[in-house]
Amino acid sequence: MKPTVALDQQLRDRIASQEIPPGAKLRESEVAERFGVSRAAVRDAFGILAQRGLIERIPNRGAVVKRLGHEQIVEIFAVREVLEGLGARQAAQKAPRAFWDRHVAALGEPMEDYVRDGDFESFLSSYDAFRRDIIVAADNQLLTDMLDGMREKIMVLARRIIILPGRAAQALQEHRAVLDALCRGDAEAAEVLRKENMRSGLRWLERYRNFIL
Repeated sequence: MKPTVALDQQLRDRIASQEIPPGAKLRESEVAERFGVSRAAVRDAFGILAQRGLIERIPNRGAVVKRLGHEQIVEIFAVREVLEGLGARQAAQKAPRAFWDRHVAALGEPMEDYVRDGDFESFLSSYDAFRRDIIVAADNQLLTDMLDGMREKIMVLARRIIILPGRAAQALQEHRAVLDALCRGDAEAAEVLRKENMRSGLRWLERYRNFIL
């Protein structure tokens, strides 16, 4: 039997990737059978998902995966702008130039190929690795915990936005600008550019709001 934490993480990952889409019903008995765990373990996992705002529990009916509304999305971007900007500033201050070498390579030709080919899964995987390393380099546990609390919602939004016309190419340029500032150890520029990256993502989403929300 897998521990509850493993079940919780598996469900979170499936919601984040939208393998389990918004509005999907999750029934204790079905989840327990699928993952080979007890219904008590499922209830525990559902409790964690509900606490993270990913599902709504309905008495005697199981749970439903929540949809992100426009107001909530705007709030997420507002909080992320502050936190991600601070993370970039502290990462630039603390991490040596060599720490970013793998991302210099990753955000080069490989990402250009992903943009050209419309390989959004690979694009987001590479971007997520870059973003996680910024958070690691910032070495701020409270910052890490706060961003982790939004992890699945951030991933859901990233998947919606990256497919919009022209967004991947624009995002790549923004990520490269942030990376350049990090490599130079320019904390102020890294923060400003990362914040603008967040605002840019929201602007793109607002532009196509009626088509994706």
